[in-house]
Amino acid sequence: MTTTHTVIGGLVSTGRDAAAPVTLITGGATGIGAATTRRLLAAGHRVAVNGRDRARLARFAAELGAGDAVLPVAADITDYEAVSVAVKATAEHFGRLDHVIANAGFSTHDNLADGDPDKWREMLLVNVLGPALLVKAALPALKESGGRIVLIGSTAGIKNTPGNTYSISRTALTALAENTRVLVTGAGVTPVAPGRVDTPFWSTHPDHTVAPGPVLTVEHIADAVVGALGRPKGVDVNTVVVRPTGQLH
Repeated sequence: MTTTHTVIGGLVSTGRDAAAPVTLITGGATGIGAATTRRLLAAGHRVAVNGRDRARLARFAAELGAGDAVLPVAADITDYEAVSVAVKATAEHFGRLDHVIANAGFSTHDNLADGDPDKWREMLLVNVLGPALLVKAALPALKESGGRIVLIGSTAGIKNTPGNTYSISRTALTALAENTRVLVTGAGVTPVAPGRVDTPFWSTHPDHTVAPGPVLTVEHIADAVVGALGRPKGVDVNTVVVRPTGQLH
């Protein structure tokens, strides 16, 4: 696997308070990640935005207009060296690291009976290994800052459907969150499980459209994530499930 890690510079300073919290988010330039990045900036955070596409990250950072309060960091989250470099770059650029959000993920939209095992491999690497590598790389900095970890999964990791391979990956993420919580003592851990959300997630679905039924917006999930990060010291939110009213599973 090729290691890719690049910090994109050339941003204009905004003069944001150097004591403002610092958050690193994976998959931060699209969908729930992009909405969460905007919410974090509005809440006064400085944000390192990760993705694989350097050009997209640069465009997104320019659109935000937040100057050096945003650090685009291109990295393959399934490569531990690349993730470690991204974490280190964030801490060095901002002088600290308070929170990480493992948001990057996708679905093969298939099941155990008719799916493509090669696609499952990539999905499991991104959806399970990627968050685990982020946690491992960030733990030293988060223990120092007493920060928080948010893992964005899905209600598919709570409610199973027949042979759903995406559900398998999200159930594993739920287990990762609980295992991380009992490992660390100085950092909070919150898995966020969205229900049906209108995001680019559905662009790879065979129907290329959001599944029928009630639906959330990406801003709804972003609000839940920022709310979890904003809990007072000593208060940890261990599970957040956000469904649109009327979703049955």
